[in-house]
Amino acid sequence: MSRFDPHSWCDDAQPAQCHLDLELEVDFEARVLRGRAVIKLKVPSSGALDLDGRGLVIDSMTTDDGRAIPWSVAETEDVRGDRLHLDLPTGTKAIVVEYATGADAVALGWLDPPQTAGGVHPFLFSQCQPIHARTMVPCQDTPRHRVTYTAAITVPSPLRAVMSAADAGSGDTGDGRTIWRFDMPQAIPTYLLALAVGNLAKSDLGPRSCVYAEPETLEKAAWEFAEVEHMIASAEKLFGPYEWDRFDMLVMPPAFPYGGMENPRLTFLTPTLIAGDRSQVNVVAHELAHSWTGNLVTNATMEDFWLNEGFTVYAERRILEEIYGTEYADIQGVIRRNALQVNLDAFGPGHKYTHLRTKLEGVNPDDMYSLVPYEKGAQFVILIEKAVGLERFDAFLLDYIKTFHFQSITTDEFLAFMEDRLPGVYEQIDGPSWVDGPDMPANEHPIASARVDRIRDLAAGWAEGARPEAAVTETWSPEEWQLYLQDLPRKLSTEDCSWLDETFGLTARGNYEVLVEWLTIAAGSAFDPALPRVREVLTDVGRMKYLKPLYSALMSNEATPPFAREIFAEVQESYHPLSRGSVAGLLKV
Repeated sequence: MSRFDPHSWCDDAQPAQCHLDLELEVDFEARVLRGRAVIKLKVPSSGALDLDGRGLVIDSMTTDDGRAIPWSVAETEDVRGDRLHLDLPTGTKAIVVEYATGADAVALGWLDPPQTAGGVHPFLFSQCQPIHARTMVPCQDTPRHRVTYTAAITVPSPLRAVMSAADAGSGDTGDGRTIWRFDMPQAIPTYLLALAVGNLAKSDLGPRSCVYAEPETLEKAAWEFAEVEHMIASAEKLFGPYEWDRFDMLVMPPAFPYGGMENPRLTFLTPTLIAGDRSQVNVVAHELAHSWTGNLVTNATMEDFWLNEGFTVYAERRILEEIYGTEYADIQGVIRRNALQVNLDAFGPGHKYTHLRTKLEGVNPDDMYSLVPYEKGAQFVILIEKAVGLERFDAFLLDYIKTFHFQSITTDEFLAFMEDRLPGVYEQIDGPSWVDGPDMPANEHPIASARVDRIRDLAAGWAEGARPEAAVTETWSPEEWQLYLQDLPRKLSTEDCSWLDETFGLTARGNYEVLVEWLTIAAGSAFDPALPRVREVLTDVGRMKYLKPLYSALMSNEATPPFAREIFAEVQESYHPLSRGSVAGLLKV
């Protein structure tokens, strides 16, 4: 066997998929998808073929001309899931699988009406990254084998289905259901297969962008993201034409576990971005940047994940510089470097998961998720830029995107390309220490900003009595507040917490980046007046970026672990399975 991807049963010596046709019915009562998947192969084939699955209930497998395909679950592993072993008849062009998803499909988040903004209709959303498409559809669930797809999704009326694909129309079935049809002509890795179903309304933002949201959220969402067309145009100036036709967005219910997910044509966004001041557009810039670095040029396996996220954080910074200036991008960079340090400290010096290229045989990527591929990866890309100069690097980046567009590559393939186009630079910047070494190498590029330095100096003087003046902080942006709070001690006295909260109204903040940074301090300090707001955030929000630091802070103070476990026991069913599992590990429950 020749298994290229440690997270897939896909065998490189076997036929490869190239297209999926999906016909699925959404059953909210049973919490399953059922129907058929047609898996088309690149060439007519016969003999052994292994597909990925996890918990799928399969009724039959046939060829597209009706011949039975012998199959079995040959083996099952915790990480890879089920190896669906097929024996293809001679000349098989496509495999027709009649199936239903399992009760514990990790890719699918099923929400009851009270968990939505409207409170009347249920909601379904998928999250296939990193290796969960196999719980939604049988396939070769590896980024190496990209697919185009079509889909026909039947849902209860008046609900609407949306996907990471072009809208191909809808029709009434006559029995209280609607079929929504989709066509995705650009080839994607299976982790970018995305579906959402709910009571959704739509607002156009520009000639190639719109936002979907529940009606109760739509107006605020449309205002928050109104400038997205300008962002797309700015990105095109830097990285070349946008090749996905549309950049639509879907504002998710609060249980969505991430800030955003870069599903092509339909980016999923957390509702915590709707701050009322457009202060969290950096997340939109990040997901848009994935349209080039990630969706267009993709990591071949999750061991090469830094190729996606490191380049995308770099590209995000360039977009923010283009629109808002270098000073804004610098503050964002310092905030993210601080967050990276938290992850590095948690792993400990020399840890293997602080390498950019990781070895993940037998390891679930969800279990070692961190900011390392994002922020260390971006710092490595910045070093390349600084070594060769911006003009030469921009030409290199455009060449990279053009050379590998609609392909999935390994770290070795990138490094070979880099050596060919920028000979000697990898060794010049001590690339091996970055790619295959732990921690942050000594030659990382520091961010220099007088504005940043003033805020950090003020925070550093807290223990000696330095305090920000209200008149000064009135001019601070949310990013400056976030940076200041990040640099304060993680545990403060009740008196200090009271002074901060009473002076600056932190517990009442609506910007979640500022609010959660403050509540992390308050929770770690067991500051009683803020604990009701901690409970409110942990109850209303499912974004892991906020859940993990808040629960961790509660667990760090001997007075508050019972409070943390009490909240989790009450609200865990409202969390996405990924969030639920992550928090359960923190709480050891």
